[in-house]
Amino acid sequence: MEEENSRGLYGIFNDSFPPILDGVTLTVQNYAHWLSLKGKTPCVVTPWNPVGGAYPYDVMRYFSLPIWNRRPYRYGYPKLDPLIWRRLRRQPFKLLHAHCPFSSGRLAVYVKKKQNLPLIGTFHSKYRQDLEHSFRHLPWCVPIIMKRILDFFNACDEVWIPQAYVEDTVREYGYTGRLSVVENGNDFASMVKGDLPEYKRKAKKSIGAEEDEIALLFVGQHIKEKGVDTILDTLSLLDGEVRFRMNFIGNGYAFDEMKTRISELGLSDRVKFHGVVTDRERLAEYYAGSDLFLFPSFYDNAPLVVREAAAMGTPAVLLKGSTAAEVVSDGRNGFLVEKNPEDFHGLIRSLAADRDRLRRVGSGARDTLVRSWEDVVDEVSDRYDTLIRQYKR
Repeated sequence: MEEENSRGLYGIFNDSFPPILDGVTLTVQNYAHWLSLKGKTPCVVTPWNPVGGAYPYDVMRYFSLPIWNRRPYRYGYPKLDPLIWRRLRRQPFKLLHAHCPFSSGRLAVYVKKKQNLPLIGTFHSKYRQDLEHSFRHLPWCVPIIMKRILDFFNACDEVWIPQAYVEDTVREYGYTGRLSVVENGNDFASMVKGDLPEYKRKAKKSIGAEEDEIALLFVGQHIKEKGVDTILDTLSLLDGEVRFRMNFIGNGYAFDEMKTRISELGLSDRVKFHGVVTDRERLAEYYAGSDLFLFPSFYDNAPLVVREAAAMGTPAVLLKGSTAAEVVSDGRNGFLVEKNPEDFHGLIRSLAADRDRLRRVGSGARDTLVRSWEDVVDEVSDRYDTLIRQYKR
């Protein structure tokens, strides 16, 4: 059985891959990395990007063009790539796993039909909100594309979600089939060298924050859907009341507007924009050196960034009722507030005066929200083999 399971490729399909960095990309990277280490021979299928890279596993790319309002993202156009179809038909896949319902997902469905293989689809994002922003001038396109998304998930043999509360969104979109919860992992906990409090103290100094400042952090796409305006309004309220240092990491269509607003507020000396930080050890320092991770988003399903912050003992501030907040108990392993700058301001001001509470909740986040990618992919690998056996029968 072991020899049989080692033969054939595990196709991992996604519309984004490095140099694009987001939560889904990190998931795909870690799936491919750990599957490769376990002898599972992954093959990533993803749109072409002018900034390539070398990997210890196959990466099959197909024709793409940039998405003008979501740079650096690209949209794949396999219909304009006559070679990709033949390559996919000839690849000796044994299982397909699509992490996106768009061009890569449709290619996965194509391979499923041609080679009669099991297909898993993971529901990662709130696709309707993405589409409503991208097609705000062509709103009639949204229901058409949403139907295609539903068609994709209906074509899958299994549909996975990263946490249970995501089911509400999937059902809202019209999917009625069975769902399986498969959590995301985290690669930051192992980066802590020695004692965590001492690591955090050194990291805080490394990122330029003073001991008496409360260090705040946001990591993710700089887009309005993530609640970045709420963060900016909160910083304006904190000005003159609390000594703080704010770091923004990532990019997105709102990046320039956010920088302009910070300059107008006179906060440029305390608020820094770093763009995308690709060095994982440096990113770990930003997480560890921060006292609070701010994430005022109703947009996200199961954000990896919250768990990454938790691995560094940094609790997140999330919105009450958000999908992201499902795993957080207020005051135990994170903080929950309403989506308004006044609530964020009041919480941050109280925590700046109660560092012991911050440390306790940060410790609770690390104890309850952190699971290694190796452990997750062990579970994934077992699920893959089970599905392959069932499908053969």
